[in-house]
Amino acid sequence: MKKLAVVALGGNALLRGDQKGTIDEQENNAYATGESLVKLLKRNYNIVITHGNGPQVGNIMLANAAGNKLYGLPEMPLDICVAYSQGFIGYVIEQQLKNVLQKHDMERDIITIATQVLVNKDDPAFKNPTKPVGPFYTKEDSDRMAHETGSVYKEDPRGRGWRKVVASPRPLVIINKMTIEQIARQGQIAIAVGGGGIPVFYVEPNKLQGIDAVIDKDLASALLASQINADKLFILTDVPKVCINFNTPQEQSIDRMTIAEAKQYLEEGQFPDGSMGPKIRAAIHFVEHSGKDTIITKTTMLGIDNGGTRITLV
Repeated sequence: MKKLAVVALGGNALLRGDQKGTIDEQENNAYATGESLVKLLKRNYNIVITHGNGPQVGNIMLANAAGNKLYGLPEMPLDICVAYSQGFIGYVIEQQLKNVLQKHDMERDIITIATQVLVNKDDPAFKNPTKPVGPFYTKEDSDRMAHETGSVYKEDPRGRGWRKVVASPRPLVIINKMTIEQIARQGQIAIAVGGGGIPVFYVEPNKLQGIDAVIDKDLASALLASQINADKLFILTDVPKVCINFNTPQEQSIDRMTIAEAKQYLEEGQFPDGSMGPKIRAAIHFVEHSGKDTIITKTTMLGIDNGGTRITLV
């Protein structure tokens, strides 16, 4: 029987920091990512793909604002922007992965699922928005927009400007998880939980509604992996292995660590929230709830023996 893996693609799977974000660039990046995913398929895995949406949803928000300012079009709320990005990114991954599969004489259906994720409307995160979304602004522009819209803006730690910040509540339930698992276990490829999923809550019993928030993609991926009984979670990023003392003369890459060691490193501040922290927390969540391993690595290291950092129960 084939093993089931959830593969959480990092933002650079489609759009890299030094790129403008043209469709050609994103398609080329998706094709290269597909070549890495094939390695995993050839190692007897069925897969569910998840992905981030930071740059893309930021562009959607910009287009939203421009359409409102220039033509009076109604601005769409953040949950709708996330849904837009799921369709757009899913399409690009579907098409380019299909091209890669055909090159390797492999035949699988690839299905993008617009995925809603249940959150608690009383989550403490709504009182302390921290998740940056959209473009950078000057202090003056951010102050003006905060006054006009009631949104919250915070300065970027790296001094690149001010960005809108929204709540990042904890994901509770992946809606349609049974269908996602069924598709993958039948040997097809599901693309789900794009951008962490579309955040929804019960505004009243039996009535779902979207909410202005962004769910952490890696934590949502870990929740999905545990809820569909995946055998492994792969979290892909832009470094081959997790490091402690990162970017210092004492930098040290880690081949394997237990969740107890991971928690200790988090307490020591080795993995900041704006960097490796969310990935480590997601890894801990999956390992604790499944007993299975998480691998954090670079996309090109996917499916390679001893590639990446393995996080284990003990």
